[in-house]
Amino acid sequence: MSVLPDYAVRSDDPVRPDRSALRVGVLYGGDSPERAGSIVSGEAACKALSAQGVRAELIDLTDLDLAALCGRIDVALLAAHGLGGEDGKVQGALDLLGIPYTGSGVLASATGMHKMRFKELMRSDLIDTPRWVDISPSWSTETTISTAALTLGYPLFLKPVSGGGSLAAGIARNSTELRDLLTQARERPYDGYMIEEYVPGTPCTVGVLETDGELDTLPVHAVETDRPFYDYDAKHDLSLRRETCPAPLPDLVTTRLTQLALRAHRRIGAHGVSRVDFLVSPDGRTPMLEINTVPGLSPNGNLATMAAAAGIPYEEMILRVLDTAFTKPAYVP
Repeated sequence: MSVLPDYAVRSDDPVRPDRSALRVGVLYGGDSPERAGSIVSGEAACKALSAQGVRAELIDLTDLDLAALCGRIDVALLAAHGLGGEDGKVQGALDLLGIPYTGSGVLASATGMHKMRFKELMRSDLIDTPRWVDISPSWSTETTISTAALTLGYPLFLKPVSGGGSLAAGIARNSTELRDLLTQARERPYDGYMIEEYVPGTPCTVGVLETDGELDTLPVHAVETDRPFYDYDAKHDLSLRRETCPAPLPDLVTTRLTQLALRAHRRIGAHGVSRVDFLVSPDGRTPMLEINTVPGLSPNGNLATMAAAAGIPYEEMILRVLDTAFTKPAYVP
């Protein structure tokens, strides 16, 4: 177990420590399919901290013995996306080691990462989310196709149950396309998949960011792309998307999205920072897709774009994310 200095110990009445006295470990990389995006997040966040006089060290999670962090760092800034970094596993290890870390705890991280559990919670709160079918491992391809078609109808959207960045996802407009997607899925490093109804609309996202212990939402971010959907390439290539922030939405829709984002954040017990994704359909429907408890931290990412629209420079945003490590209650499930 680590022996932390007084300024690094969380309490029920937390006080933000002197940042200049901290040794910050920016945990990034790992071996998830989202490693490339995590590297961009981690490197940018580390550079931003260093530019403001904070002692920051990049630490790749690949083959890392987390116990070795005791005595090496005082706090972890999490920039690891996807499996192993965003799903509660790293969070749980850091809790056991007594090392404060940014963002949500184990339960909220795991719930947010598992799309079906998250959607079930949202549906129980009467929040609109696309209808879905859980693909049972025992089902044959033909059983999956017939079940999805009868339950949801085409077009359909296939995605991993626990994954992000739109990796291994795609639209199927008929049984042939769905069969192709299911065949490709077997070659991907994900344990489970789900099929959703396809809802046409504009992808929108709302950032939730804590400042001085108080939660607030950032301006709604909207994106358009000429790709079939807002896929991994469009999310990481500025030339493949057109962004608007604040999004040009009716006031009532903007208010609805921001209120729903806060509800989702609080419903799963998230802490400090999150990003909640929606679709805004031409018919007025605004289904919630998912929550990201470790949103991307790159300067060109959605969170940074929303922060800039709120008048928060990138380096200040990273400091606010860092501060979330010290505003948790003494115990977070």
